[in-house]
Amino acid sequence: MSGVIIRAARPGDENGIARVHVQSWRSTYRGIVPDEVLDGLSEETGARRWKTVLESQDSREFVFVAESCPGESGEIVGFAVGGPERDGDPVYKGELYAIYLLNTHQRQGLGSRLVHAVAAELIRRGLDSMLVWVLVDNPACRFYEALGGRRLRSRPITIGPATLEEVAYGWPDLKASGFTG
Repeated sequence: MSGVIIRAARPGDENGIARVHVQSWRSTYRGIVPDEVLDGLSEETGARRWKTVLESQDSREFVFVAESCPGESGEIVGFAVGGPERDGDPVYKGELYAIYLLNTHQRQGLGSRLVHAVAAELIRRGLDSMLVWVLVDNPACRFYEALGGRRLRSRPITIGPATLEEVAYGWPDLKASGFTG
């Protein structure tokens, strides 16, 4: 999509990231995640959390944003977060922790560009494999399959009062899967 750049997130991006996070959860997960959880999300609370992440000196986790009309008037329309795999998986060393786009910017190639940015950073850090956990009822499962992700396993996850199922998709060799570092 022309007019949208993918760049490393920086302090000051927290409000835009929080807005995308809350709005995309509400549009994607309505009917999957309990309404009370979605209705209780707060951009202000999210912005405080993202400010901490962006100002952290811990470089293990990294964030990329999709910014439309880059520059002073730029608007964050999506983001992705990655880093080392968090559960000690013996094969998959990197993880795509989260990726979210505003509904109006989906199906335009931005999600793929964000995943590629995360994968390239993982490769740069010597983490040549990646997995992502996704709610099994999330329509984005097809997106990960289209990117070559292989369905690995599932596990329960509790969100608010509900126990849901999430599934892992994996890429055992990012370079062989077409991602470049």
